[in-house]
Amino acid sequence: MKCLSSTVASLLFWANAAIACTGFATRHDIFLPLNGTLAVENQLPLNAAGYAVSNLGRGAYMITDGVYQSFVLVSTAGVVVVDAPPTTGHKLQWAIGNITSTPVRWFVYSHSHADHVGGAYLFANQSNPKVKTIAHANTASQLAERPDPNRPVPQITFKDRYELVAGNQTLELFFPGIGHDLGNIIIYAPKQKVLMMVDQVYAGWVPFESLAASVYVPGWIKGHDQILSYDFDVYLGGHLGGPANRTAVEVQREYVNDVFNNCAAALIKSGTNDPVVGIAALSADILGNNPNNAWAQFAAYLDTVADLCNNMTSAKWLGRLAGQDIFGYSHAATMVNSLRIDFDVLGPNGVQP
Repeated sequence: MKCLSSTVASLLFWANAAIACTGFATRHDIFLPLNGTLAVENQLPLNAAGYAVSNLGRGAYMITDGVYQSFVLVSTAGVVVVDAPPTTGHKLQWAIGNITSTPVRWFVYSHSHADHVGGAYLFANQSNPKVKTIAHANTASQLAERPDPNRPVPQITFKDRYELVAGNQTLELFFPGIGHDLGNIIIYAPKQKVLMMVDQVYAGWVPFESLAASVYVPGWIKGHDQILSYDFDVYLGGHLGGPANRTAVEVQREYVNDVFNNCAAALIKSGTNDPVVGIAALSADILGNNPNNAWAQFAAYLDTVADLCNNMTSAKWLGRLAGQDIFGYSHAATMVNSLRIDFDVLGPNGVQP
């Protein structure tokens, strides 16, 4: 169990919250409250049926169950639905039915993950052949490799860009490269200036565990700049509350850059004679208790470097973005490994003289 340092723990005490561990959460832990964090700005009350609808203007809507989001675009030729989280389920159909009597004619996969598109079958299935399904080619390959009736294999695929013209509406789909998933795409409605990229930015919150469980961290990091290259007013990240804006993307980019820089600094420091994080001091202690156990040596080294990185990051971000006390350590641990493997920041394990 990896717990917060005494410095960060004092901040938690000052905030009148119990001290929680960052690497292992239990049902009894008490974490920092949302009050005072940027997450409060993005909260959206649900109706009695358990969902909320945000009218984004000119036929664009966001529908959420409070944790997951879908994007809906109503056109003169039919409705376009982007993502159908299984937790929203039939509530998404009800919400659309309360918005328009126009039938759904297109379903777009933001990426392959079941928690976001596991309800695709509600719109795209053999009994509803008029609905066209669209996704990046990588997403189609992933779904074809592990057949799932809840996530039908997309009929229309693309490699770089795809423009969906639906009656009086246009939706631009762009593949920015591998990041969170193999086929995660940017979905952009230029008329409404609405941009959606799922599992990239979590408005008011830190990213999900392990930097959004991304398959390629450098690509996921780059995604922030790629989003900000668009002219948009409304951002949808697929999670947690209502619509966000450019500022939310900029704030998370700042957080991720801090994690990157702090972890790089911690790795570099580990190559010195520092008595806490220096690899020589660590190795002497670990190997003294675990002779010839290279995995024990390396695990303790990586954990110590990640712990230093997380404590440096927490000093600025704890209580600002929600969940930093919960997932901050996992971000540091993931970033440390990405820096070593992807960015060649190896600390004491680089090329030796």
